[in-house]
Amino acid sequence: MTDISPVCSKPIIKAVLFDLDGTLVDTAPDLVAALNLSLAEYHYPQVIFDEMRHTASNGSLAMAKAAQPNMTEAEQINIQQGLLRHYAQINGQHSHLFEGIAALLDYLDAQSIPYGIVTNKPARFTRPLLDVLGLTASMKTVISGDSTRVPKPDPAPMLLAAQQINCAPEHILYLGDAERDLVAAANTKMLGAIAMWGYIAPDDRPELWPQDHTVHSPQDVIDILQHQSAQLN
Repeated sequence: MTDISPVCSKPIIKAVLFDLDGTLVDTAPDLVAALNLSLAEYHYPQVIFDEMRHTASNGSLAMAKAAQPNMTEAEQINIQQGLLRHYAQINGQHSHLFEGIAALLDYLDAQSIPYGIVTNKPARFTRPLLDVLGLTASMKTVISGDSTRVPKPDPAPMLLAAQQINCAPEHILYLGDAERDLVAAANTKMLGAIAMWGYIAPDDRPELWPQDHTVHSPQDVIDILQHQSAQLN
């Protein structure tokens, strides 16, 4: 279960923002499939999904490096570019919302709590994925990795999202599954929550990341919001 602290000790949550890969949507099946297509194209051995799943939040180059760590940098970039080419073709085919996310979004809608996305994923992949999943219309803001000059953990994309949903950063809960997500939240004084269901690697130390909540399921987020509502009423 999540930690639930007294509402008076933390700002009131008025909006929720999500990281995309590994927090809102399980995109690893598409990303690893695209990686394997690229590896096959360059005649390298394919990777095992379970061994690569945790790299899906780290970007295409990180995935290429993890798949073939002994390659030259030029070779890794070739694999990365192949991954991106193939991913553009299969984006959304095997991706799905994490268990419990649909119920969380329904709860936010029912409570008129605005929500959106801040991701480092390029817009050319973000928008088509949201369209496939039927999420575009419900998002009050969608900030991609190239929406601002610099991506997370820089404050710029976080502040742009806050501006678009017309909510002060300190009243926004940001969910992410990578250290840069929680650093980005801290850099903008948003409330940070670690999504423990995401792509957290065995050697990650999430207990050392800046955070206000550690949540093990989307239901934990609902519990936080319900607890807040009960304290306010």
